[in-house]
Amino acid sequence: MFFTHRVSFSVLLRNFFMFSALLGVALGTLVTSALALYTPQSAGQQNPNQQPAPPEAGGPEGGELGPYAIPKKKEEPPPPPPEKPKKTEGTPDYSIKIDVPVVNLDVSVVTKNGQFVPGLKKDNFKIFEDGVAQTVTNFSQQEAPITAVLLVEFASTNYQYLYDALNASYTFASGLKKDDWVAVVSYDMRPQILVDFTQDKRAILGALNTLRIPGFSERNLFDAVYDTLDRLDGIEGHKYIILVSTGRDTFSKINLDQIMKKIKASQGTTIYAISIGRALREWLDAHGYAGGIQQTDWLQADNQMNTFAKMTGGRAYFPRFEGELPEIFHDIAADIRNEYNIAYRPSNTKLDGSYRKLKVQVVGPDGSPLKIRDQKGKEVKYEIIAREGYTAKHQVD
Repeated sequence: MFFTHRVSFSVLLRNFFMFSALLGVALGTLVTSALALYTPQSAGQQNPNQQPAPPEAGGPEGGELGPYAIPKKKEEPPPPPPEKPKKTEGTPDYSIKIDVPVVNLDVSVVTKNGQFVPGLKKDNFKIFEDGVAQTVTNFSQQEAPITAVLLVEFASTNYQYLYDALNASYTFASGLKKDDWVAVVSYDMRPQILVDFTQDKRAILGALNTLRIPGFSERNLFDAVYDTLDRLDGIEGHKYIILVSTGRDTFSKINLDQIMKKIKASQGTTIYAISIGRALREWLDAHGYAGGIQQTDWLQADNQMNTFAKMTGGRAYFPRFEGELPEIFHDIAADIRNEYNIAYRPSNTKLDGSYRKLKVQVVGPDGSPLKIRDQKGKEVKYEIIAREGYTAKHQVD
């Protein structure tokens, strides 16, 4: 019994130790698993249940490996803004800029026979503005195309002579070149545009052919010249008005002072005046229609035509016979094609809208008036044709 009980005790004791060992192993595994939950993962290891972080915006989509990201470049900090200049106490916040307009002057030098004098240089010209010598900045001489308006008076009181004037106008139109621009305007009570600016000679000649004996005796010269100057203001470059007229005005809305002011302000236009009054006057005298009052009117008309031309740098012609007209138109065409173009910035920088008088001199190397001689060595008299002045701009222009 004792032996039997002893064996049983030994068996129990052995089972106890085996149970204890198994319990220890089980407890050790649990402790190890618990500790593993608090151990950081090493580089490159990932929890299989954890979702991968999305790539940073801006990268393309990946292939089989899933999305991938391009690392951002290291952004450099922007450079600091430049320091503003320190304001000196007492100085204003604005600046003043003075822009003095350039004065362009077309000058023609012709002999008493109307021939253009070529070959003059920049140093041969002296320009005076209100008596003060100016410095010429630009100078050229070339044959240039023309832009002209043929402005023809066509009233019923002088139709006997106007057809001869129109025949001379045909001569002028026939001599135009391909680069010339010409418009034709007639007037009696009011101006009428027969043909706008064109380079087509046939259109010009056709416009002249449309003129018939007019039904009105009014000759509103001032209105016609004012309207033509006003239309030419919007055209660039130098322009010419070839005025074929008696010079008389009847009932214009524009008075003499207004037309004179308009002419002074239109510095880009030159008027060549061809008076048909003298020939018409002789015709009236021959037929007993002229009287003392009419003679005074004619003298005033001649003076107006001459003033229009001189103020703008043109010339006035007073033919006595119709046969003189073709030569006159030929001289005008030669004048307006051959000019000296002179430019300067006035020493008077005031933009006050005042009228500035101009004077042009042609001088030799010693500064004295230039003497021109012909091929035989004989001194030739010449005439300087240039506008008498211009109107300065206003500050608001």
